[in-house]
Amino acid sequence: MVHSREKVAVIGAGSWGTALAMVLADNGHDVRLWGHNASQIEEINTYHTNKKYLPEIELPVSIIGYDSLEKALDGVENVILAVPTKAIREVLSSISEVISHPIVVVHVSKGIEPDTLLRISEMIEEEMPSELLKDVVVLSGPSHAEEVSLRHPTTVTVSSTNMNAAEVIQDLFMNTNFRVYTNADVIGVEIGGALKNIIALAAGITDGLGYGDNAKAALITRGLAEIARLGTTMGANPLTFSGLTGIGDLIVTCTSVHSRNWRAGNMLGQGQRLDEVLENMGMVVEGVRTTKAAYQLAQKYEVKMPITEALYGVLFNGEPVKAAVDSLMSRTKKAEMEDLVNILDVTK
Repeated sequence: MVHSREKVAVIGAGSWGTALAMVLADNGHDVRLWGHNASQIEEINTYHTNKKYLPEIELPVSIIGYDSLEKALDGVENVILAVPTKAIREVLSSISEVISHPIVVVHVSKGIEPDTLLRISEMIEEEMPSELLKDVVVLSGPSHAEEVSLRHPTTVTVSSTNMNAAEVIQDLFMNTNFRVYTNADVIGVEIGGALKNIIALAAGITDGLGYGDNAKAALITRGLAEIARLGTTMGANPLTFSGLTGIGDLIVTCTSVHSRNWRAGNMLGQGQRLDEVLENMGMVVEGVRTTKAAYQLAQKYEVKMPITEALYGVLFNGEPVKAAVDSLMSRTKKAEMEDLVNILDVTK
């Protein structure tokens, strides 16, 4: 695939931002990778490595690191936002102060803001002045940074309310290792990407307890049902949850040691306290914050989300993990098809 050379800024030099910068560099683009840590940026420019986040990976020499937002964004129209959900408002505020032209913001994070209950695209639209925001695009799907950086085959989805903008970003990223689909369902893509982290935490807990594959398969399947239940109530297309940003992302995040959320859940299942787990991880575990937001959304929309509720009790109320799993297993009996029919009914 032949790409026209574009200036692209990737904001956030963590594992995912760096891996996506590699995809863009492979496509021949002028890639500026911004991070707030000056020594990390010096390492990227001097040694072409980012050992804290992607050890053993050599970065393309065409990726230039910046610790100045203003310089990184100079003349750039497409900005890839790869920072944790909790940092998004602060970073967008800083971006708004240093640019004078409209940009397309492509967010690649997966989360929901607690209390406001806003999806990331809504946060971007709220935080950025309208005259500086051309379009918002979501990039999501089953994609571990560790595997993308090794150029292993990966498939993702881009979504926007402006499908022309989504197709531009599709072309920007697409190559023989990184296949990109489009999907007009922004709500479904964002909800699926965010809420799968909750189920991955729960899957890690069952593995930590030593419960095996039967329990994990049940969690993934029933987890998808409650994600779809909330998503469709919020206006998502139920078919999105059968796609890459639904079941695809759920499988990869619940079954891989690369998954931060699975690893955090695994430690909880083995008896570690939440504060110990987060300290040991050393990286953001989005599922913890998202559990709080999803619990609030379930109450707002009056949607039953038993796995989310059980995990909320573990994370925020100190309930024992085994008791939480036992409470899920002893719920009132029901028919499986009831859920599937109800999800489809919402969209009529």
